[in-house]
Amino acid sequence: MHQKTDWTFLVTGVGFALLWASASAAGKFGLRSVEPLTFFTIRFLAAGAILLFVSHLALRYPLPAGREWWQVTVFGFFNTALYLGIFIVALQHVAAGITTLAIALNPLLISILSAGFMRRKVAAKEWLSIAIGMAGVAVATYPLLQTNHATLGGILLIALCMLMYSIGSVFYASVPWKLQRLVINGWQVFLGGLMLLPFALIFTQHQNTFDANFWFSLGWLIVPVSIVAVQLWLRLLRDDAVRASIWLFLCPVFGLIYATLLLHEPFSGFTLAGLILVMAAIYLGQVMNKRSTQKSH
Repeated sequence: MHQKTDWTFLVTGVGFALLWASASAAGKFGLRSVEPLTFFTIRFLAAGAILLFVSHLALRYPLPAGREWWQVTVFGFFNTALYLGIFIVALQHVAAGITTLAIALNPLLISILSAGFMRRKVAAKEWLSIAIGMAGVAVATYPLLQTNHATLGGILLIALCMLMYSIGSVFYASVPWKLQRLVINGWQVFLGGLMLLPFALIFTQHQNTFDANFWFSLGWLIVPVSIVAVQLWLRLLRDDAVRASIWLFLCPVFGLIYATLLLHEPFSGFTLAGLILVMAAIYLGQVMNKRSTQKSH
């Protein structure tokens, strides 16, 4: 029984990291045709509409009620509108490979926020796995920091959006949800898109080109990223926000691989060394912690 649960958690975590890490590269392709806020507002509204259609019309899941509306709105505000809205603007000023470094901030931020707001004690092994994971990400991205450039404003925006994502994750984990994950995801994405819509309309300056490049990028960001990856992430968060956050260490590694294959950024011995450290962090934070929990029972 425990072994099955471990494999399910492993497949869910790796699947999430593989898909979530592709967002930066896919976003870079889309930005060649369409302005950032316009591009991602369309993405959020389309993904939300699809999820809500499936949730309420196809599967007949109930609508949020009472306080649940406030909860999905707050979650959408941090997890979609602020996090991804700021991220896509920052992506114009920071290379795709460098943006992967910022994802490593999330496990530490989630751990700190969980300890502060949810009164959850972070185990020593979890702190150690976070430190090893951050070291692995730093090693893997070191060559990119030497060859790519980023503005100070872009770096500050990346740090800010990571903070928003961490707040959203801790908020989600703190709510005793009764809604289905599909419903939560659909409404938080759709409401986040509505929040961004006025800014997209106001700040659009150039003519957008809705070509094949745009549609392919949009389709990838909607289905594998906004729908599938977020569903996997919410499933991980239901178990434990801190344990779930360890999987974010895989995202920079996969992101570097995508950047190498699709954007022709270098893959070196540093990348391989970083990958080994990241895998060690995940083993320590996931597998060993799970075994300790089982022995305690």
